[in-house]
Parts: sequence; structure tokens; C-alpha cells
Amino acid sequence: MIKLIKGGVYYMGGTLVKENHAFMVEAKKQKAIKGTLAYSILKSHNKGDGENLKISFDALASHDITYVGIIQTAKASGLKEFPVPYTLTNCHNSLCAVGGTINEDDHLFGYSAAKKYGGNYVPPHIAVIHQYMREAEAGCGKMILGSDSHTRYGAFGTMAVGEGGPELVKQLLGQTYDVKRPEIIAVYLKGKPRKGVGPHDVAIALVGATFKKGFVKNKILEFIGPGIKNLSMDFRSGIDVMTTETTCLSSIWETDETTREFFRIHGREGDFKELHPTDPAYYDGAVVIDLSKIEPMIALPFHPSNAYTIREVIDNAADILSEVEKAGNKLKGEGAKPYRLLDRIKDGKVYVSQGVIAGCAGGTYENVAEAAEILRGKNCGNGEFLLNVYPQSQPVYKCLVDNGYISALMGAGAICKTAFCGPCFGAGDTPADNGISIRHTTRNFENREGSKLGEGQLAAVALMDARSIAATAANGGVLTPATEVEYTKKVKKYYFDGSIYEHRVYHGAGNPKPEEQLIYGNNIADWPEQLPLADNLLICVASVINDEVTTTDELIPSGETSSYRSNPLRLAEFALSRKDPAYVGRAKEIKKAEEERRANGALNAEILEKVGIKLAKDTMLGSAVVAKKPGDGSAREQAASCQRVLGGVANIALEYATKRYRSNLINWGMLPLVCKQFDYKTGDYIYIENIRSFVEKGEAAIPAKHISEGKAKNIYLTLGALTEEEKKIILSGCLINFNKK
Repeated sequence: MIKLIKGGVYYMGGTLVKENHAFMVEAKKQKAIKGTLAYSILKSHNKGDGENLKISFDALASHDITYVGIIQTAKASGLKEFPVPYTLTNCHNSLCAVGGTINEDDHLFGYSAAKKYGGNYVPPHIAVIHQYMREAEAGCGKMILGSDSHTRYGAFGTMAVGEGGPELVKQLLGQTYDVKRPEIIAVYLKGKPRKGVGPHDVAIALVGATFKKGFVKNKILEFIGPGIKNLSMDFRSGIDVMTTETTCLSSIWETDETTREFFRIHGREGDFKELHPTDPAYYDGAVVIDLSKIEPMIALPFHPSNAYTIREVIDNAADILSEVEKAGNKLKGEGAKPYRLLDRIKDGKVYVSQGVIAGCAGGTYENVAEAAEILRGKNCGNGEFLLNVYPQSQPVYKCLVDNGYISALMGAGAICKTAFCGPCFGAGDTPADNGISIRHTTRNFENREGSKLGEGQLAAVALMDARSIAATAANGGVLTPATEVEYTKKVKKYYFDGSIYEHRVYHGAGNPKPEEQLIYGNNIADWPEQLPLADNLLICVASVINDEVTTTDELIPSGETSSYRSNPLRLAEFALSRKDPAYVGRAKEIKKAEEERRANGALNAEILEKVGIKLAKDTMLGSAVVAKKPGDGSAREQAASCQRVLGGVANIALEYATKRYRSNLINWGMLPLVCKQFDYKTGDYIYIENIRSFVEKGEAAIPAKHISEGKAKNIYLTLGALTEEEKKIILSGCLINFNKK
């Protein structure tokens, strides 16, 4: 189905040719390097040199978990008005039930900010963030930055990047997004998908082929090839949004008449232009996908890369599900109630308990319409299995209603709800303990869907395409690929009713009203003051995570914690709560000891005795989280800021899973340290003398002492490449301090 090509390739005459077969002279290669779509778009937005990019974006987007913190940070740094269109959507904390009034208080704050600073405001249940941006802001050749990891609009000719909130703050203050020129990987599409195969099947296969190998990490995926013409815009965007799960930086697609038709339907044909690479164009590697060979797929718990064909799981259910069961019991730990997944196999069939079609990936018009056709005249049954469907915007919902698809779904027993991202991150439709939910959403990390390991709960979520979810629903919850059911694939033409947005969305971009006042609810708090980096640093390890990969959902859980993301101190209480519940207490003790040091002029005797070596006079004490590969998943800055609020000064890792998490650490004044050996224990100390000087000079290797159980040894740590601005941010203590200067 999918082939990976390492090393350089040329796109010539509509086909891929390996570099060593192309016999291209160097001058032509350099020209071909500049022939990719990504190169031309980056160049047009770059204020830096050819290798050290300084990007200014055309538009920004945030949802109601992130925009309060971003605006508060920018305000503290001198924000006067939004310099580019900034859209504030309300699709994550839409259920105003957790924590009393605080979610709606955030919404009111967002509305007041849009008026004051000149932004767009999309009220709750109107649209999920990415669908609104597709419909209203994406344009060929544009670049958009969003404070959500699934900010991907490449199918619409827009290079979009999902980052932590501080990167949006920089854009709001006229600063740039700084990054080394990324490598560009061609994703060559050929063939045509079979009936019953949908975008999630292609996406899961792509993630499964690339993620574990790190094949496209922090690179740009450029979709090219003859197969594109065989895909609708919904199909393309359904693949595109899932490129986040490959850990790539961004994506871009060739555009054509199908793309033009999308913009025409949405009244924005002026935002279309054809985008094609030159012939030849040079890429740093390639992924070849034969769409005709893609089968209905399933990503089993606990990662989108845990990919199998559905038929493979059905035929080998006991063997495959037992491996997932083992992984679940490892997560729950010894002494916990056993995690049981094999109970789902009955009479040779695999039974699931829930289906969800929702959000930026699942809730498209075509996904829901085809699901309705599969279920037309059938029913989901009145047993354990439930099917929940969330169209991704009110215009999509209205067209589905007018064309009879919602009626067909309701008649089959499906429950249809408004646009909401909650099922994707544990704020809605959390399945029962030991249940298994099949979802056309973006992620299925452990704990992400709302279960709590600390309380003995673990629910399994598997990712599947809407078509196979509907086929499973029609079969009473028995796992079924959509290629094995009969249905009418052709769906009625989509139309867009723009009056929904005209009547309800606040369009204030470019029209700030400085006389307006921000409206603060009781839960909205300012960021606590952060101190600049001292000359010397003593780091106490507050938590060690031995997992091969640590997600941001584990660093700061999603779900009910989302309601507190406008209150840094209150949110920090949840840090690592599902992975290491004792972390917060340890971090607070270390922070208290640092506060006493500043008050008394010296560290207390107990710590000095544990360290056992002489420390320089100006030595700051702080905590650190140590993990092998932290930061996979969400762009949420709170994964870093919560550690900082608790006195965190560093992370120590073998490597960082994503650029965005490393950027979040830097923007919150924390050292993104890299180690060669992973032999740390909770309570260990790392002493770095002259750390401030090392950061200023950008030293490649930083000498340190690792103190464990009273014994000290010399080690070297690295920080990786830092821009001059990033150095200053770390030295200042955080982005807010840097901008105040």
C-alpha cells in the first residue's frame, strides 16, 4: 500500500526518479530544490535568510482552551491590536458544565478581545476550529498559524502549522516564527480508492508507515501525483489533517479544478490559484501511496500508528487484541483491576461498544453522508453499542439536514449533535471502563478520551473511517469493514449557506475598538512572575518517565482539566496527574526551597547535604521532568507552562518528539536539555555551573555533574541549536519577560 523512499528524489514528467538515477548536474539540482510548492510558499513569507527562516503568517487561529492564555500573554507584552486576521473559535470548552460558569466566562472574554483588538469570534457549536478556517480563511499560497496541533490546511493550498500559544504571541507582537529550513518529503499519490475506503483509511496507513520510523519528523509533506484528481476536497482534507500524527511540521497539496470548485462554492474563488511543482522538482525523500490498494484500516489503542487492516484484526483477533490488553495492563500497573479486551471476542466476532464520527477529521459532509447511506434502512440496535455523529460546522449540518442524511442517521438510531471537538480529547462520549470505542477522530492516546488510570479506569479507543464505523453500526456493533457492505456511494452535491456565519460570527478583523474593555471571569488569572536564569543552576529531578514516548496528554491531561486553562496556578495542579501523581507535590517542595534560598541567601542544609559538592554563590534551584521522548501530540503550551509555574527550569530527554513542544519549553524559559544516557532517578540532582554563559555563547556541549544517591559524576548535556532570540527568551526567564524588555 505504502512505500518509503529514503534519500533525494526528483519529480520529473509526472513520476518520481531517485536522485542517483536522475544524472542531474548540480546547477539543475539547486534549481529543482527551489521548484517545490513548499519552497515557494516559505520564500514568500520569509524575512530571514535561505536556511534560517523567519516566517510571518497571513492569519492566526485559536480555540477556547488556548486563546485566553495567548491574549493574556500578548497583553502583558504590550499588545495594542491584532496585526493579522485572528480567529477565536469555541469548539473545545463548548460544554459549559464543568467548573460552573468558567467556560462561558472564557467565551465572553474571547468575544470582548475580538472586539477590542480586532479579531473574528465564532460562538460555541457553530464550527470546529479547522473547518471554519477551511471555509473562511484558507487560500492558495497562504500560511496560517494555529494554537492547535491539527492546524493543517494543505489540501486547500495553504501551508498551516500547529504550535504552542507563545508562537502566536510572537506573531501578534510583530515577531517571526523561526525555524531551520525544513526538509520536504514528496507524498506521491496514484490510483483511486475503492468503494468503502475513506480518508481515515489512507491516513492511518500513512501514520502507521511513517511515525515509528521518524521518517517525516519536523519535515513538510508535499502531496503530488495523478491520484490527487481522484479525491474530493473532503477526502483530501481528511488525509491532510491527520498528517499531524506523522509528526511532520506542515503539509501542502497540488491544487486543481476540484480545489477551485471548493472556493467557488464558499464564495471565495479569488483565493484560488493553481499550485504545481516545477518539472523537475527535488525532494529530500518520498512516500508513495497506491490508493487502489488501501484497505479499511484500524488504529488500535494506544496510538494512531498502531495500524492494522480491519480484516487482519478480525481474522487474528485473539493474538492482536491480547497485545493491546497487555499494553493496557502495563499502563494500569500491578494490583489494579485487570484490563480486559479479549472479552470483546464472541463467537469469532469482535464487538465494540461505541462509535463516534466527529470533528475536523470525521465530521465532513461526505463522511457523514456516506455513513448515512450505509445505515439507510438499517439500525444500530438497542444493545450496548451507541453511535454519535457530530457534523463539523453548522453549514455542513444544515446541508446534511436538507439533503436527508441526518434523517437517515436518526432513523437508524444514531445520535446527531452539534459541532464539538470534545470526543477527540476526552470532553465528551468517554466510553465505559474496559469498553472499546471506534472513532473517526484524530487521536487515541492512552487516557486522552477521558478515562483515569489513577482511579483504575481505562477505556480503549480505536481509530477507523466513518464508513467502516457505519458498517459496524449496521452490524449491531460487530467490527465490519465498509468494503463488505452494499450501499450507494454517490451522495448529493454539497452547498454552502454562508448566511449562518454572516448572522452569528463576529467579524472584527482589521477593525479594533481600543475603547472596549476585556471581560474577566473569576477563573481568568494572570501569569505568575517568572525569574530570569541565574549564572548557575541546580536541577532536582521531580519526575522520571521511562516510556519510549510521552505525550502532552500525559504531561497535562485533557478532558475536565481543559476548563482550568485560563488559570495557570489551578491548572498546574493537574500536571502529570495521570502519569506521576506525586510530581506536583515534589515540584512544589523544590519551588519552596528556591523561594527560601532567595529569602535567606543560601540553600537549606538538607539539600546541600544531599548534593554533597560545593556550589557557586549564585545558584538557582529548580525542578525538571526527565523523559525519553516527550512532547508527542497536542500543541498545548500548558504541557510546558504548568511545569514552569511549579518551578520547572528544564526538561531532560534523549530527544524531543516534536518541534512545537521544544518551542513551548523555550518560550516558557525552560532549558530543553538533551542527554546521551538515560540513567536518572527521581530525587537526583544535576548541577550546571556557568549555565547562563553557556546559553549566551550557544555552546554545543554543556558540562554538568549528575548527583545520585550521594555520588557525583561528570556528564555532558546539549541544548541543540538556538536562535539568538531563543537564547534571550531563556535568559530572560520566559517570552513575557523578553518582550517586556
